[in-house]
Amino acid sequence: MNQMAFHTAPGAMLAGMYRSMLRIRMVEEAIVARYAEQKMRCPVHLSIGQEAVAVGASVALTASDQIVTTHRCHAHYLAKGGNLVAMLAELMGKATGSCGGRGGSMHLFDQPAGVLLSLPIVAASIPVGVGAGLAFQQEGKPNVVVVYLGDASVEEGVFHESANFAALKKLPVIFLCENNLYSVYTPLADRQPGRPLTDLGHAHGMPTAHVDGNDVEAVHTSTAEAVARARGGEGPTFILADTYRWREHCGPNYDNDLGYRTITEFEDWQAKDGLSRARARLKTVSAWSGAQDAAMTKELLQEVDAAFAAAELAPMPDPTNVAKGVYV
Repeated sequence: MNQMAFHTAPGAMLAGMYRSMLRIRMVEEAIVARYAEQKMRCPVHLSIGQEAVAVGASVALTASDQIVTTHRCHAHYLAKGGNLVAMLAELMGKATGSCGGRGGSMHLFDQPAGVLLSLPIVAASIPVGVGAGLAFQQEGKPNVVVVYLGDASVEEGVFHESANFAALKKLPVIFLCENNLYSVYTPLADRQPGRPLTDLGHAHGMPTAHVDGNDVEAVHTSTAEAVARARGGEGPTFILADTYRWREHCGPNYDNDLGYRTITEFEDWQAKDGLSRARARLKTVSAWSGAQDAAMTKELLQEVDAAFAAAELAPMPDPTNVAKGVYV
């Protein structure tokens, strides 16, 4: 099942995926532009350059399906339908934030949208996602869980324990590995032997797929096939999606001056930008016009500006509730 068959998404679906990708890009570019105002009270791990993975996967899911994700969670949260105002309020430490202003960028939750949680500790969300899949199975529900993980997560023991358990119990879980080539500043070649990461899925008895993570249609196709398998009781799938983050590991800036990656590599990946490729495909399959693109951009800009304004007007947490949710 490696290199799952590619099927072109219909024009309307592609337009929807393009809009979702553009929305995520614009939200995060707005975060970059406003971060120096110091109203956002937490570190941020941006997904600029990686939007196609989150959008392609989410289109294959229903609202009642769930996701768990990592410190780089904005794209996953928004693509799954997470509330934008609640997300921005969380970044600002406001009471109306998705976590009540207690967690910041790396702790986004939206139960109605199926965003079970995001966690900053590498691989920590993986067993939670597997547990959610077990719950769906025990309750006889037809839902699935997408577990987003980075390429560094497969180097944690809990990934292997979770993958083994999911395969053994045939749980409705999709392990979607976003391979952006780096664990902070350490390249994959310095962390892994010379074998494809898809071998890890095979080692745990799972069908695997290796896709271009900057091709939103390819990601959707692979995820849809994995979802069908999971809903049919056939167990988990491991999907490896190759992509690339543009900004620094943590923060709003570029960090190419640090020397851990070359300018040539960075520019090569920028040329493979998933958003630009989706726009080009849309022009091919549905005669997408510049006027339509401009209208969509204007509409999204208004939404983003309004969301920031609403988050800024939200109240700070009540100090008397400081112990709420703290257990000893």
